[in-house]
Amino acid sequence: MKEIKAEKITETVKELVIKANKVLPGDLEKLISESSACESCAVARSVLGDLTENLLAARQLDIPICQDTGMAVIFAEIGQDVHITGGSFESAVNEGVRRGYIDGMLRKSVVRDPLFNRVNTNDNTPAVIHTSIVDGCSIKITAAPKGFGSENMSQIKMFTPAASEADIIDYVVNAVKKAGSNPCPPVVIGVGIGGDFEYCAILAKRALCRSVSLRNKDERYAAMEEKILKKINALGIGPQGFGGDTTALAVNIEAYSTHIASIPVAVNVGCHVTRHASAVIE
Repeated sequence: MKEIKAEKITETVKELVIKANKVLPGDLEKLISESSACESCAVARSVLGDLTENLLAARQLDIPICQDTGMAVIFAEIGQDVHITGGSFESAVNEGVRRGYIDGMLRKSVVRDPLFNRVNTNDNTPAVIHTSIVDGCSIKITAAPKGFGSENMSQIKMFTPAASEADIIDYVVNAVKKAGSNPCPPVVIGVGIGGDFEYCAILAKRALCRSVSLRNKDERYAAMEEKILKKINALGIGPQGFGGDTTALAVNIEAYSTHIASIPVAVNVGCHVTRHASAVIE
C-alpha cells in the first residue's frame, strides 16, 4: 500500500491548472503553426499567424493563452494500492483548483448554482472530477480547463442501431457547421461513441485530452477520424470564421461497448486552445 498525502494532490492540481492555461500542448501548437503553410486563403494564413504569435506572447509574458480560463475538468486514474492521507481526494482536488486560479491569477468563471443563484464562487470551484480505479500505486491527474464558447457548441444524440458510419460522420460534421465561428476555430473535435447517455459525453471529453498527433488504435476509427476531419475542413468556416481550409485541426474518437438497442454519440467541441496537462504522483 502506497500512502499519498492529500496536500501533494492539491499542489499537483494547482500546478497543472496553471500550466494548462498558459502552455498549449506542443503537438497542437505545432499543428496551428504548420496549418498556415497549407492554407489557400490569405486571410486564413494571417489569422493562423496571429494565433501562433499569441501563443508565443503568452509563454513569454507568462499569461494565459485565452481570456476564458475555463471550468476545471479533472481526470484522475487512482491506483488501487494507493491510500490517501490527510484529507479526502475530492477536497484535495478542489483546493488545488482554488489555489491555482487564485495564485495563478486566472479568471474565475464558475457560478454557485446554474439557474437560481448565479453568483460567482470567486475561486473557480467546484471542479468537474472524473475518477477511475486502476492497477498500481500511483495517481495520474489530467487537468483540462474547458472554455464555454466551445463547450456550448457540443451535442449528444442517441442513434438507433440502424445508423450507419455515414450517419454518424454527418452528425459530427453538421455539429461543427452549426457551431460556425462561435467555438473560435480552428477546432479540435472530441467524439464519444458508445457507453450510455452520460458515458459517451465523458468519452468525448476524454478524446480532447488525447494527443492530436495520435490516431485511434482501431484502424476503422482512425479512418473515420480522417474522414470527419476532411469533411469539416471542406465546410470553409476557417480560422476564427473568416473562411479558409483550416476549420478543424484534429478529430479524436473514443469508443466503448454499448447496449444492443442504441449507438450513443457525443460531440465535444474544443477551441484552438484545447488545453490539458498531466502529471503522475508516486
